[in-house]
Amino acid sequence: MMTTRASVMSVDDIHLLTPEWDAPPNVRAFNTTRLGGVSKAPYDGLNLGLHVNDNPVAVKENRARMRDAMALPMEPKWLNQVHGCDVLSLSESPFKETSDASPMQAEPVEADAAFTDQKDTVLCVLTADCLPVLITNQEGTELAVAHAGWKGLLNGVIEASLDKFSATSHFHVWLGPAIGSEKFEVGPEVKEAFVSKNAAHASAFTASRAGDEKQFANIYTLARQTINRALSSATATATATATATVSGGDRCTFSESKYFHSYRRDGAASGRMALVAWLTS
Repeated sequence: MMTTRASVMSVDDIHLLTPEWDAPPNVRAFNTTRLGGVSKAPYDGLNLGLHVNDNPVAVKENRARMRDAMALPMEPKWLNQVHGCDVLSLSESPFKETSDASPMQAEPVEADAAFTDQKDTVLCVLTADCLPVLITNQEGTELAVAHAGWKGLLNGVIEASLDKFSATSHFHVWLGPAIGSEKFEVGPEVKEAFVSKNAAHASAFTASRAGDEKQFANIYTLARQTINRALSSATATATATATATVSGGDRCTFSESKYFHSYRRDGAASGRMALVAWLTS
């Protein structure tokens, strides 16, 4: 396990993070920030979510600017995220033939993760405090992205994503920007639910106030523990003997208001960032 801080870079006024990890070079990925784009306050400026009451024309322009700045091979496959554990598998070539280049994709599929083994198929998840997770195998032939809030983590979205991969000896995982452990306050029932699933999860929680049952949760620690357990589980047939190098997990969307949208901080007026990834030749 490792932690490497990703720095913010700018491409044609689109400010983003790129994973600093040891994945094969044909794996391309980035996570947007709120800098750039045309959305007006309170969504300023690069909001990529169509479901947050921002002007849809501005969101369409933001998506187009992101796509053009990063020279994406196709429009990302936008999802209707519901804090579940369903993984959309994009392993059929007809997907690329029927996908149009419009940022206004009709009827997104309901899922909280996506997987592909196809070149130039662009995966995407939206976040604003929840954890964006990027996974690839050692060979750089398979790829997944996941939207992992605490409900998704508890429901098994990371395990479901790992289960999509063929047998491999090693994974590379990057944890994108999410709410930090000093800002993510949850009720005691959240801790109890995680600990009942895995006793090791207790170490990811600390009391938030003296005499109060509320807890601060470390979503990055929960994700790392989940990955470790999934890869060591005797029931995980394809990944039972695999290891993982995990990087990232060092930003706070709530505290770093200059760079990140945050639902916990801004409520319904929060925009959304995107984790975007694809495989090249």
